Amino acid sequence: MKWQGINEFVAVAEKQSFSLAAKNLKISTAQVSRQITALEKRLQIKLFYRTTRKVSLTQEAQLFYQHCRHLLDDLDSAEQAITNLQSHPQGKIKLTAPMSYGEQKILPLVNDFVALYKDIEVVTELTSHRIDLIEGGFDMAIRMGQLQDSSLIARKLTQRATYVCASASYLQKHGQVALISDLKNHNCLLGTHDAWRFVEQGKTRSIKVTGSIRCNSGTGLVDAALKDIGIVQLSDYYLQPYIKSGQLIPILEQFREPESAIWAVYPQNRYLSPKIRLLIDYLAEHLN
Repeated sequence: MKWQGINEFVAVAEKQSFSLAAKNLKISTAQVSRQITALEKRLQIKLFYRTTRKVSLTQEAQLFYQHCRHLLDDLDSAEQAITNLQSHPQGKIKLTAPMSYGEQKILPLVNDFVALYKDIEVVTELTSHRIDLIEGGFDMAIRMGQLQDSSLIARKLTQRATYVCASASYLQKHGQVALISDLKNHNCLLGTHDAWRFVEQGKTRSIKVTGSIRCNSGTGLVDAALKDIGIVQLSDYYLQPYIKSGQLIPILEQFREPESAIWAVYPQNRYLSPKIRLLIDYLAEHLN
């Protein structure tokens, strides 16, 4: 409310004409006149001496003009600063991601991103727990699978697949695995859960498995599989290099679950910060 009429007042003061001010502001002369009248009423002072040939400032208006001109200049500077920030993003991004996926996929890309955009600082917290972004002051999070929090905006970055693998030596020694039911005769390397998920005849099934090793480290489980200790079920980002090299053999492929999404999520905000948008775009482009 306090800004109402300021632009019109400054324009008339500088142009010394209501019609020229209106032309400059691209509004009608009547609208300029109404705004000035309302401003005079609110301030309870006369701002202009008006004749048919000239418009000039009153003594009180001259002082008011100096302050208003500074205010508009500061507003222009503020808008320019935001424009510069849009074209040259800078500042801090606070990010959270799952521990293992963050270590293997997100952090290397974040490091590349920071090296590329030297005026952006990224603070990353890796955790296996789901964090409240607002409460924790996080700008964004990397989340996997089905999303639960509808108050967040999500963008799909990539997909992940889950594989069941074993070494060729293990399979040669302990026998091939053709059916899900064959797993009961094998040493299954366990993470935090003792059930593995498969799709059989179009339905998802959770199958309880047992084995001699249980740990919450995917890297540790991969190491055990490479040492011919047993069979492992893990996300592709753990297994891809070893599948590609032939050190681990995918099995039960016909029962593998469909790929699930990996998301960037962030609090609802009408205007997404340019630096955060830039990071999300970078991750979407480089994750595979």
